[in-house]
Amino acid sequence: MKKLIAVILLVLPLSSFGGTVAVEGVRMWPAPDNTRLVFDVSGPAEYRLFDLENPPRVVIDIRNARLAGALGQPAPQDKLVRRIRSGSRNGHDLRLVLDLRDKASYKSFLLKPNEKYGHRLVIDVHQLVSRKPKVVKKSTVRPAGKLRDLVIAIDAGHGGEDPGARGYSGVYEKVVVLAIARRLAKLVAQERGMRPLLIRDGDYYVSLRERTRLARRHRADFYVSIHADAFRDARVRGMSVYALSSNGASDEAARWLAEKENASDLIGGVSLDDKDELLASVLLDLSQTATIEASLAAGSEILRKMRPLGKLHKRAVQQARFVVLKSPDIPSILVETAFISNPKDERNLRSPRYQQALAKAMLDGIRGYFAKNPPPGTYYAAIRRHTIARGDTLSQLAAQYHVSLAALRAVNGIEGDKLRVGQVLRIPAGNEG
Repeated sequence: MKKLIAVILLVLPLSSFGGTVAVEGVRMWPAPDNTRLVFDVSGPAEYRLFDLENPPRVVIDIRNARLAGALGQPAPQDKLVRRIRSGSRNGHDLRLVLDLRDKASYKSFLLKPNEKYGHRLVIDVHQLVSRKPKVVKKSTVRPAGKLRDLVIAIDAGHGGEDPGARGYSGVYEKVVVLAIARRLAKLVAQERGMRPLLIRDGDYYVSLRERTRLARRHRADFYVSIHADAFRDARVRGMSVYALSSNGASDEAARWLAEKENASDLIGGVSLDDKDELLASVLLDLSQTATIEASLAAGSEILRKMRPLGKLHKRAVQQARFVVLKSPDIPSILVETAFISNPKDERNLRSPRYQQALAKAMLDGIRGYFAKNPPPGTYYAAIRRHTIARGDTLSQLAAQYHVSLAALRAVNGIEGDKLRVGQVLRIPAGNEG
């Protein structure tokens, strides 16, 4: 039995369409919990959308339309859409049917032409979310002596239908930043005391708000968004690092206080649901101020480590109102790795060796920040310190503290064996050997 979900969507009067609308093809972007389908159409369309059960499917009826070519089919790894079918309806309408693997929610909208695409009908199919009430744990009992990992959220910008900037020779930003993000995630996974969280691990779109929600849902300790800049003048090049501006923080504070669903969430480990508006506002302001300061400090560490790799577009951490930097209690930075519109920068970004160097510089900066600002209960909080005296050597210190030379070098960012009197070394906790 039909269940009408969306009322008929009238976008423009049919008389203004100028004849039959041609559906020219479909592009699909499967993600872990949703699939976006983009139907390229020859002009504005009038359509209705509804779902059917047993088996589950979504039906799109496009008025006065025809199929201009063969439709593609979902990839085997698509978890939501199994097949796409089409047929004529009433002699002049086009019916498209999405056969689903299971029940799902969905939404649709039309996009006007841009510099790359013409008119588009977008269908987003989402995995159903459990409606069980969210349980917020006030405290977590951790076994004695058990140190938790730092969770590093790594966000490759853009993705799917949103390719980002286009490089000098045609490569897209979404491709190179995902390659760098995956390299950084691999390095973080190899780092003792850290665990990576890839916000996007494929060519699909994740909304800006969902990116920060994912980081908070997994209780990330740090968030880095990776991008590649572009400018109309191909001579402009270089790297930049951004943190959230105070204006952006004020906007976000107002949104958090206005939206009731945030009340039961935790800000720096404190729930706002039992606080009056004034106290909640003060707590939120304190949390945001501390988070921005931490973001600037972490950004400076990363910028310092990136400096040897090439030209800096900005020599200090900049501040802006990027949405992905607005988590009120997660230090967050955005790295513009280079200007993809510059020929030399683009060549670097496409180079696996340079991608790896960028990823390592970011990890070194993250490591350096947490070595100075370790959250309680983490491996980095348990690291000891040793002030170098005359005659000290790395091999002697490794033996003294029962750690490996490799671990000692890694924690301190030392490549050789040279030490200076008065230098403070961080000593990894536990037996690393």
